Amino acid sequence: MKLLVVGSVAFDAIETPFGKTDKILGGAATYIGITSSVLGVKSGIVSVVGGDFPQEHLDMFTDRDINIEGIEIVKEGKTFFWSGKYHNDLNTRDTLATEVNVLENFDPKIPESMQDAEILLLGNLHPGVQLSVLEKMHNRPKLVILDTMNFWMDSAWDILMDMIAKTDVITINDEEARQLSGEYSLVKAAKKIHDMGPEYVIIKKGEHGALLFHEDKVFAIPALPLEEVFDPTGAGDTFAGGFAAYLAKKGKTDFETMKSALIVGSAMASFTVEKFGTERIQEVNEKDMFERLRQFKELTTFDIELQ
Repeated sequence: MKLLVVGSVAFDAIETPFGKTDKILGGAATYIGITSSVLGVKSGIVSVVGGDFPQEHLDMFTDRDINIEGIEIVKEGKTFFWSGKYHNDLNTRDTLATEVNVLENFDPKIPESMQDAEILLLGNLHPGVQLSVLEKMHNRPKLVILDTMNFWMDSAWDILMDMIAKTDVITINDEEARQLSGEYSLVKAAKKIHDMGPEYVIIKKGEHGALLFHEDKVFAIPALPLEEVFDPTGAGDTFAGGFAAYLAKKGKTDFETMKSALIVGSAMASFTVEKFGTERIQEVNEKDMFERLRQFKELTTFDIELQ
């Protein structure tokens, strides 16, 4: 299956207790595209960058067989930029700067070469922009995966509800699930969100793993314990990329396949946090991925006698 990714291609400047970076490559679509390439899945990115965006980054995408026909370059504009500082626990952060730049007037253009994409992954953007992508597709993709955040719940609730109603899979963190549903229990929250439209609800819990809900079924996975965590930026996007790419690779979107996809997404995200930005995920190959998946299997497999 073809995977179409709509989201930000950006610059980040990151500070954690382990160091800091200057302006580096970032953005949801960037992490998702790179992750898809590790799984050998053909993907296309729809985004916008400014004239300050280096050609070497575009070349990196094409070298990974990522279709960049949908990346608009506004030569007189500047690329979206975010700067943040993480606290010692790496779970909380302060935003130091957000420069929306060319993303402010982003009008997604779906290239003809990606109109037949079976899986559409909508990165965290204004829900109105996400809706416009669906309207511009010649045919509705087989599976629509939505990522969103509490900012849009606060500022664009009605449009977000319209977008969620048209979504097959929604992926949000536990705090966002509680805000969206008004429920503290994540099980109750997932049921309410399911009633809003999505057939599948994924709730990410950071270092505590993730939950997949479908009708009355629940599947839970842990996060892989790591010796070193340098930078959590992009981990959620890598998770979504691994999840979507696995489904595209298998050509199936049933609950059982999604359970495996959840593990692949978590395994890929565990690489991202080991270095700053996209540095680590760009080093990963298929062999590395299978070794990480083996570690996940050992972590979660056990025999027990029930008497």
